[in-house]
Amino acid sequence: MPEEREIVQQRGLYFEEFDESVLYRHRPGRTVTEADNVLFTTLTMNTQSLHLDAAFSASQPFGQRLVNSMFTLATLVGSSVAQLTEGTIVANLGFEKVAFPHPVFHGDTLYSETIVTGKRLSESRTGQGIVTLEHTARNQDGVVVATAVRSTLVWCKEARQ
Repeated sequence: MPEEREIVQQRGLYFEEFDESVLYRHRPGRTVTEADNVLFTTLTMNTQSLHLDAAFSASQPFGQRLVNSMFTLATLVGSSVAQLTEGTIVANLGFEKVAFPHPVFHGDTLYSETIVTGKRLSESRTGQGIVTLEHTARNQDGVVVATAVRSTLVWCKEARQ
């Protein structure tokens, strides 16, 4: 008869576990392909030639197609989910200070990290707290390609047990 094992399920952090003194590095990185860019761009009905038209883009300042910045933002936030919010988030409350200081090109690899810039218990939702996260994405050369500040509503640990 097999012995009983403790069950450990991957999850994000509860409100109490978010630490303002920690730099959360999210790995693995994500290498962006042409297929990623074209699929995301067409799925979201973005007809911007800078994402889809290689000949046009070659004549523009960067000389090649740019990865859709919304794909970059989605990947930046998405890469933090397993470590920070998987199963513990109630909702995204909003984004601010989104910036794309350097373009992303096909073949670039995105690496992201997060710091907690604030947290407080919700005044209107018992057992939940608001955590403010500052996300940063860098390419394979360490160049910052995207930043965003995100407010999230997360569960407190005792409310989920």
